Amino acid sequence: MNRIAVLIPCYNEELTIARVVTDFRTQLPEAEIYVYDNNSTNKIVKKACAEETIIRYEYNQSKGNVIKRMFRKIDAKCYITVDGDDTYSVTHAKKMASIILKGEADMVIGDRLSGNYFKNSLVPRISTLIFLDLY
Repeated sequence: MNRIAVLIPCYNEELTIARVVTDFRTQLPEAEIYVYDNNSTNKIVKKACAEETIIRYEYNQSKGNVIKRMFRKIDAKCYITVDGDDTYSVTHAKKMASIILKGEADMVIGDRLSGNYFKNSLVPRISTLIFLDLY
């Protein structure tokens, strides 16, 4: 069983996937990084392969199908799920993984919307889950 698995569903994110993988490889070198190609029509696999990732495929179109497949097929103590479009900061990935691995929480949610990425976001915080405010 992996301790940490970084799960990246992708559809035509050739321009950003290498950076996402490199950033996670730098912050969490012990993690296994999985890129799930969801029928991309560009060179996403070639870009991701150059970054030493585990490439998998989901041929049933939709992010929901990719997410279901990832959690069925990958066994880990901690999962970090991000998009391949480079809209998530990896700055706090190690801290988030540590909280899970220490058993301090079952789930940690990083909120990319209330930080600098979207200044005018009206996304409510989810009070029923443990929330780690990273900004």
